[in-house]
Amino acid sequence: MDRLWKNKGYVTLMSAQAISSIGDWLSIVAIITLVGLKWDASPLEVSFVFLCLAVPMALFGPVAGMVADRFSRKTLMIVSDVVRAALILILTVATSLWMVYATLLTIGIFSAVFIPAKNGKLKEVVAEEDMKGAMSITSMIDSSTKILGPLISGLLVTVVGAQQVFIIDSATFLMSAVILLFVPNARSLETIEEEKEEGAFKKEFALGFSFLKSNRFMMTGLILVGLSLLILQSADSQLIVLIRELTQASPDLFGYLVTGSGLGMFLAGFLLAKKTDYQAYPLMLLGVCGIGASFGVMGMLTYYDLNYSILWGPGLGFTAGFSASLIFIPFQATVQVNTPVHMTGRVFGVINSVMTTATIIGPLVGGWIATMIGVIPTFTITASLLVFVSIVGFISKQKVEGVKRDVSTSEQGTPEATTS
Repeated sequence: MDRLWKNKGYVTLMSAQAISSIGDWLSIVAIITLVGLKWDASPLEVSFVFLCLAVPMALFGPVAGMVADRFSRKTLMIVSDVVRAALILILTVATSLWMVYATLLTIGIFSAVFIPAKNGKLKEVVAEEDMKGAMSITSMIDSSTKILGPLISGLLVTVVGAQQVFIIDSATFLMSAVILLFVPNARSLETIEEEKEEGAFKKEFALGFSFLKSNRFMMTGLILVGLSLLILQSADSQLIVLIRELTQASPDLFGYLVTGSGLGMFLAGFLLAKKTDYQAYPLMLLGVCGIGASFGVMGMLTYYDLNYSILWGPGLGFTAGFSASLIFIPFQATVQVNTPVHMTGRVFGVINSVMTTATIIGPLVGGWIATMIGVIPTFTITASLLVFVSIVGFISKQKVEGVKRDVSTSEQGTPEATTS
């Protein structure tokens, strides 16, 4: 842990991420509040807000990952921040849902470039033995901004209005770009250049997928993450609609829910940073079950229109956020540790494509179900499916962990072998 805080490249990169992430949460909460409460959007219309950010990642994620492996990751991140700073200002004059959708789609394209570039840069500046700790701290930073962002956003939206929040978000992107100027330049790209071949991006995407497929434990983790994300997004995208079912809900309840989730993620990240010798698969299954239980209780309490939602809402958000970190931190740390630096962009491009595809389908399914049978049954169905997935995972746990041990033993016995 001490080595990480003395690593200037890592600290600088995380500082830029923290400032940019706070701005992201400022604008997301402002948009959802504007669309879901003030404009009284339908469940499907609310889902489209999340889709507009997810679709570009699904479509351009693999290509962006390959670009991040070919060009300066530092430059790509800076350009992405500057362009997004300009685009977010369009939301200050948005008067319709379609204007919001178009702006978010464009912002999502540049976010699709930023994420694999950042993951690749993290691999450049952090040693392998510190990677699990680095991923946990990174998650703590993300969750900390998820705590501060909604609180600040709720206050600012009330005091100065949503338009001013978007201006502040634009400023955070610019601050992030300036900080990124001080991140160390890339390591020598000779290894990357030697591995380049004539061919289309499709071939390199296949290379990233082939690397993931060669590690069965990582592939199982990706399937679990993708399936769980698909299911939970069906309910998560409808939180603002669920809140509208409560007769005594605070207008700021959505922000408090997100803040509670951030607190849970922060605590989980802190614990995982302190103890890095964990077994990833059992933690991931526990996280899936935890999210399912949290959503199920949330739907049940809303059905009975229980008072004091200002207490139980953020409390269930906390348990859901804690559980979510148990899924994503161990998985991403495992991928980072086992992926060579020159393959990071391509591998995370594939992973981001799978995850964002789930975040596209999930909100659509959730919006459709909520429209057809109501938002509370949507949460009940989602919770049941997540618990079912975790049970199936625990039943097959021994087989999956056996595969992991077999692979590890094989790699130790033949150090000259390379993963193909």
